[in-house]
Amino acid sequence: MTGNARTTKAEHIRHLLETEGDAVAANTQGFNDGRYESVADLEDYEALKEEARAIKEDAIERLPDLVDELREAVEENGGTLYLADDAADANRYVRDVVADVDGDSVVKSKSMTTEELELNDALEADDVEVVETDLGEWVLQVADEAPSHIVAPAIHKSRESIAELFTEVFDPDEDLETAADLTMFARRKLAEKIVDADVGVTGANFVTADSGTMALVTSEGNARKTVTATDTHVAVAGVEKVIPSVEDLAPFVELIGRSGTGQDITSYVSLLTPPVGSPTLDFDADETGPAADREFHLVLVDNGRMDMREDDDLRETLYCIRCSACSNSCANFQQVGGHAFGGETYSGGIATGWEAGIEGLDVAAEFNDLCTGCSRCVNACPVGIDIPWINTVVRDRVNRGEDAEFDWLVDGLVPDAEPAGLDPQKRLFGNFSTLAKLGSATAPVSNWLSDLSVSRGLMERFVGVDRRRDLPTFQRETLREWAADRPPVRNPDRQVVLFPDLYTNHVQVERGKAAVRALEALGVAVRLPDVTASGRAPLSQGMLATAREHATDVADALVPHVEAGRDVVVVEPSDYALFQREYERLLDEDRYETLADGSYEVFEYVYGLLANGADADALADGSGERVAYHSHCQQRTLGVETYTEAVLDDLGFDVVTSDVECCGMAGSFGYKREYYDVSMAVGEDLATQFSTDETVDRTVVASGTSCLEQLDDLLARPSKHPIELVAP
Repeated sequence: MTGNARTTKAEHIRHLLETEGDAVAANTQGFNDGRYESVADLEDYEALKEEARAIKEDAIERLPDLVDELREAVEENGGTLYLADDAADANRYVRDVVADVDGDSVVKSKSMTTEELELNDALEADDVEVVETDLGEWVLQVADEAPSHIVAPAIHKSRESIAELFTEVFDPDEDLETAADLTMFARRKLAEKIVDADVGVTGANFVTADSGTMALVTSEGNARKTVTATDTHVAVAGVEKVIPSVEDLAPFVELIGRSGTGQDITSYVSLLTPPVGSPTLDFDADETGPAADREFHLVLVDNGRMDMREDDDLRETLYCIRCSACSNSCANFQQVGGHAFGGETYSGGIATGWEAGIEGLDVAAEFNDLCTGCSRCVNACPVGIDIPWINTVVRDRVNRGEDAEFDWLVDGLVPDAEPAGLDPQKRLFGNFSTLAKLGSATAPVSNWLSDLSVSRGLMERFVGVDRRRDLPTFQRETLREWAADRPPVRNPDRQVVLFPDLYTNHVQVERGKAAVRALEALGVAVRLPDVTASGRAPLSQGMLATAREHATDVADALVPHVEAGRDVVVVEPSDYALFQREYERLLDEDRYETLADGSYEVFEYVYGLLANGADADALADGSGERVAYHSHCQQRTLGVETYTEAVLDDLGFDVVTSDVECCGMAGSFGYKREYYDVSMAVGEDLATQFSTDETVDRTVVASGTSCLEQLDDLLARPSKHPIELVAP
């Protein structure tokens, strides 16, 4: 990406933050909060998610057979199933259906698949009027805008802007001020179109192979009107929507509304086995006709999906149930919405997989870097899709400029070097290990040089490092050098290996020293291995080959210690998450499991020591010191953030914990010129929370490197790692 391209993207994001950001943030955060409340009422939430995933895994595995079974069911019901190869094929078929009934007008309920196909444009080219009956979709159709959200397409528009739009376009007799006014006005307008329509087009959330039953989940009931008010019903769905049986719908009905909008169940869950049995309607003659006159066509769309099914890394995308939980839970999406964090059709974290598989890597590349790999979306996803991994794999493929065949991956070949044409920005951040070693070796000169205005200008122009962001200060003495001179602990109760991640070893050395002192005070002998680069930096840039090399080096260094009975303690949460999650993708199974089972986040380990009899008096006495604490997002997704709070409380600290889920920094993300503004926008909530009367005079602590950097930029007072509070 050139400097001009970075500037253009930064300007686009800044525009969205100013014009759409408030509405998107309010709505997505509301949906996300609702999800937390709604799923809390489910005793078997995780079991439901596992069941839903198992159904999708099975369905995608048996997809060709299920399609054959579905065809028999649809035809036995009196309908027709057409399997379309691509968008052009699907559109041709639907156009022919409309032409065969001399259709002049089509009404549609909400359907992402028809958005993907650009069906409206295809029908309008035949002089067919197409009207969206979903309120949000109709608003955007009137405004001639693209959706910004999978479930709530007009999420970026305020009530006032919609009222202004309707007034400008329709010049209504009455003023449209309230949400009820707008809804009733739209309902009257759409009712006229539905009554006059010749063909009704719907999507389908799920289609069951055993009976040909479709499940339609809506908030307005417009899908039912679209089906029953027209004599010809065309349902368009991606082939991945097929599941084995009606019984398999149960977990999805429980999960889809809760995951997407925080509703225990969506307003309308319609199970239709078309052609539906209701009479045909002649509104002009005010009479009904026989139900047998109804016509039904199910158009199942491939459009790249079967190739995705054969791709080991993109296949999980097909498990997606289009609930939007990944969007609602994503801090970056909450700020900019799908007009930045989205492609031709799909938006949010899962969009990378869809757009890469359907449109191609060039489309996915336009927004892929907005995913920071924080993994919050994985816990939110009702089928547990590893969305960050899909984004990382696509990023790697974009780096390599590969086409849709991905032969090197399919053949199981692992490249031994990154491509020569790799974006200089990604090469810089992905090779932070080299930069850190050089920075420490030449400090303080390196820090002085990097902070010169001319240096900052050059870095911003050529590698896109935003000059407004403070750069890390490298320490001359690394943690490993400091620890080498430490006297050994006599008669230790345990032995551990403290992993000195790059920042702890070269930049935030004090937190590393504090971790050593705290562990030693609790009777633990501490060793530091001769490896510091975990692979997190290159992984975040989509440099998978380099990440695998680092992961292999870490495993070579640490696995023998674990096998010898020594625990691994990790200070940096993102590296701990790497050991627990991503190394499963980067290492062989045995070494991954050994390292995952044998490693602990530092406060998780301290908590365990204290719970098993270690002397808490050996650590610092909090004596009521007032502390404001922010945990790292990956601590939260792994469920280990509570250990820090528990230890601080036990030692007598007065702790207020942030409920803000993301600081916005996200490693290198916050340094990049094109994303600096969204990074700071995400951080505003945290800054506000730590600047209230209750928190403004508290010591600020945070567990993650990125969190500490962001807090230092957001607040006028310094921050530190909580281990620095408890170390003697």
